[in-house]
Formats: sequence, C-alpha cells, structure tokens
Amino acid sequence: MANIERIGVSLDEKLLAGFDKMIAAKGYENRSEAIRDLIRTQLHSEKLEHPDTEAVAAVLLAYDHHVTNLNKKLNELQHSQLLKTISSLHVHLDEHNCLEVILLRGKVGEINKMAEKLISLKGVRLGHINLIGTHEHQSAGQ
Repeated sequence: MANIERIGVSLDEKLLAGFDKMIAAKGYENRSEAIRDLIRTQLHSEKLEHPDTEAVAAVLLAYDHHVTNLNKKLNELQHSQLLKTISSLHVHLDEHNCLEVILLRGKVGEINKMAEKLISLKGVRLGHINLIGTHEHQSAGQ
C-alpha cells in the first residue's frame, strides 16, 4: 500500500451533517473512504472529458421496434464498428418498445460519435451513454 498522507478539512456544521447522512445511507464505514471515492469520481470525470481517453461505455436505447428499418440500422451501425462493439443485449419491454444495451470500447471521442449516431436514429425514444475509463487514475488508498 502506498504512503498515506493525513489532511485536515474544515466544514460548516450543516454541510458536515449532510455529508454524514449521505455516507451513512450509502454504507460507508468512515468519512475518509467517502472522501477518497468523491475525489476518484471527480478525477475520473475530468479524464473522460478528453476525447483520446480509452474507455468502455454502455449505450442504452429505448425504442419502438415497429419503426421501419430501425433494427437494421442499429445492426449496421454496430457491425460497421466491430472493433468498438463488444456486445449487445436486447430486451422486449412491451409489444412496441425494446431496450438495447450496447457495450462499446475505444476512445471517448469515437464512442461518443457512435453513441450519438445510435441515439439520433428515427424511432429511438430515449438514449443514454455511461462511460468508464479503462486506465484508472491510481492513487493511495485504492
């Protein structure tokens, strides 16, 4: 384990009470681990702002499968980017709607372009991209 440095943080009483309530609800054993997670999350978010960062992503699409050629277009886009598409999962939500979860790998900029193409297809009602960097920031306490 790397060297640990201790720091002091001054917080307003109300802010600390809110923080303690949040970490208790999430099941943290102590404030230090919660603070480390907050810092890791922020560093990770900043890293994902750079288009050349290597990442994986889950692209979630809710769509009407009755829209003409939508399934074909979804498949064509995924097959045209075979090196980026890791896997996909298709779920029938009801008689009209489906959920497609597509896992992509590549650079953040490329993943975002591909995801935007998928989300913008006619018939896609909702879309969401969830990115995770593949080369995590390493720090003490992980």
